[in-house]
Amino acid sequence: MSATESTSPAGEQTPASDGLIERGRRILSRRTEGRAVGLLMVVWVFTLLFEPLVWTSYEVTLGRIALVGLVALGLTAVILMGELDLAVASTLAVAGVIMASFDNLLLGVIAALATGLLVGAVNAFFVVIVGINSFIATLGMLFFLRGAAFVISGEQPVRIADVDAGIAFGQPVIGPLTPRMLIFIVAFVALYIFLSHIRVGREFYAVGGNRQAARDAGIPVTRRVFTGFMISGFISALAGVVNTLERTAADPTAGSTVLLASFAAAIIGGVLLNGGRGSVFGTLIGASALGMLQVALTLSGVQVDVQNIVIGGVLLLAVITDPASLRAATVTARSLMQGRAAQQDTGGVRLFAHRHPRWGPHVHRTREMTRCASDT
Repeated sequence: MSATESTSPAGEQTPASDGLIERGRRILSRRTEGRAVGLLMVVWVFTLLFEPLVWTSYEVTLGRIALVGLVALGLTAVILMGELDLAVASTLAVAGVIMASFDNLLLGVIAALATGLLVGAVNAFFVVIVGINSFIATLGMLFFLRGAAFVISGEQPVRIADVDAGIAFGQPVIGPLTPRMLIFIVAFVALYIFLSHIRVGREFYAVGGNRQAARDAGIPVTRRVFTGFMISGFISALAGVVNTLERTAADPTAGSTVLLASFAAAIIGGVLLNGGRGSVFGTLIGASALGMLQVALTLSGVQVDVQNIVIGGVLLLAVITDPASLRAATVTARSLMQGRAAQQDTGGVRLFAHRHPRWGPHVHRTREMTRCASDT
C-alpha cells in the first residue's frame, strides 16, 4: 500500500488527503471566527482599492483598533456568560473625567480604574442579587454614568494635570506601536490566558452554556458573574484612561461611537449572545476589521451617523448569518409550512363534509382512525 492511501472499514482504499481535508473541515466547523475573517478580508480589499491611506496611517488605524478592541475584550467576558453590559461606553467616559479631575495623574488613574471595578460590581449586584435583566440594569447604568460624567466635568472637556505626560504617552515606542496598542496587546494576552488556561475563566463558558448545570456541577455562578462584570468595567475604565491620556483631556461625550463598534466586534468575532461560545481571537479579528473600516470611512469624509448605519448593518448581517440563527429560522419556516399544509388539509375535509352531509361523519371518522394508526 502506498503512503498516500489508507484502508477504509469496508476494505476500500481512500486517499489520505481526504482524511486531512475532513479533519480540517471538522476543525473549521468548531471555530467561531469565520465571519470575522471574511469581514476582515472584505475590509482589506475595500481599503486597498478605495482608501489606501489606511495602510500608511499606522498610528491612527492601530489606535482605533486598540480602543474598540479594549472595550470589546471586556464585553467578551460578559457575553460569554449570556449577559450584556451596555454601560461600557459610559464607563469609559466617566473614568476619563474622574482621572482628569485629580491634580496627581497617578492617583487619577488609580481612581478611574477603581471606578470601573465598582461599576462592574454594581452591575453584577443588580443582575445576580436583585435579579434584574442585564439589558435593563446596564441600560440604566449607561444613562446614570453618562449624566455623572457631564455633572463632574461641568459639561466641558477636562484637561489632565500633566499634559506633557499625555503627549509623551501618545508617541510610538516600538515601531508604529503606541502605548495604547501595547496596553491592548497585554490585555488581549492576559484575557486569553485567563479564559483558556485558568479554571475560573474556563468556567465562564459553563455558566453561559447552561447556568443550572453549572450550579449543579458546583461552579459558584454568582461569583463568576461578578468577576465577568468587574473585568468588563475595569477594561472599559482602562480604555477611558488610555483615551484621555492620548487626547490630554477628558470628554464627557467620549465613547459614543465605541459601544456599537465593540458589540459588533464581539458578535462578528463569533461570541454567541446566549453565552457559552466565543473566543478572544475572534474578538481581536472583529475589532481589527471594524477599526479599519471606521478609519477608512472617516478618511473618506463619511459622517459618524452614516458610519453607525454601516456598522449596524454589518452587525445585523453577522447575527443573521450565525449558524444558530440560520437553524432556528429553518425550523421556524418548516413549522409554518407544516402548519399551513395541515390547515389546508383540514379545510378540505370540512368543505367536503359541508357539501356532502351524509358522508361527512364517515370522512371525519376515517380521518381520525388514520391519524391514530399513524401515531401508533
